Amino acid sequence: MRSRLLLDYGSVLCTGPPATDRRALVTAAGLDPDDAAAWAAFWTGYWRDRGPYDRAELDPAGYWAGVLGRDLAAAEVAELDRLDVAGWSHPYPATLAVAGAAAAAGYELALLSNAPASLADTIDATDWMHFVPHRFYSCRLGANKPDPAAYHGALEALGADPAEVTFVDDRPANVAGAAAVGMRALLFTDPTVLAADLGVEPAA
Repeated sequence: MRSRLLLDYGSVLCTGPPATDRRALVTAAGLDPDDAAAWAAFWTGYWRDRGPYDRAELDPAGYWAGVLGRDLAAAEVAELDRLDVAGWSHPYPATLAVAGAAAAAGYELALLSNAPASLADTIDATDWMHFVPHRFYSCRLGANKPDPAAYHGALEALGADPAEVTFVDDRPANVAGAAAVGMRALLFTDPTVLAADLGVEPAA
């Protein structure tokens, strides 16, 4: 059995932002969430600069100004940041159960996530993430998956050989990047499939 399990966060250990959270974020941006064009433009902007934001090359004010195409007051930035983090803070219980079973089976757990500083700080303070002792974030590594530097940064901090590590992510590009540096890389599709891939059985 491979001794280390390196897990993605978004849409793996947590769910993606639910519809209510996404609507709240668009509304806080001063847009009508029922306006299809405004909705599409917001999410295009949201993802366009997410890479630099996740690498801490943009601060929240700069990121949200780019998303909306205007300068924002500090209170607006703080509220958008709060709602954005909240959307990525919903646990995925079934995957957490698989991760717990993996830990019980002897895997050492770690996290590797593309995340801005405010989300990373929140994850670190979240009770349901405390069973993952090692956590690595793009904002602190200065590199996003699938950049090899992100994987190598985590491996170096763990003191791990790539062959010791099983990596799990929901994005094919990130899985391919992990495989390219020598890790066993699994595409996450479903907690039941992950449990089978890892050879563990979560508690009922």
